[in-house]
Amino acid sequence: MEREEVKKKLEEIIKPYVQDMEAFGNISETTDLLQDLKINSAHLIDIVLDVEEAFDIEIDDESVEKMITVKDSVDTILACVTAAV
Repeated sequence: MEREEVKKKLEEIIKPYVQDMEAFGNISETTDLLQDLKINSAHLIDIVLDVEEAFDIEIDDESVEKMITVKDSVDTILACVTAAV
């Protein structure tokens, strides 16, 4: 799975939880999910569950804690997808 494909799919997953749509319009790899997009921490769990379902992967707790930026999240998803193959 290509990095850009994972990023696009991640953006679709997080969009319903975003509180700052202007920031979402300027999303990049350095975008912080909590600070920039104003996603509350409770919704991060929903996002992780949605990601696990969408990509058919399991993300361990340690990896979840590292999913702070878009880049970190994409890296984690790619690592899990690769490990699952």
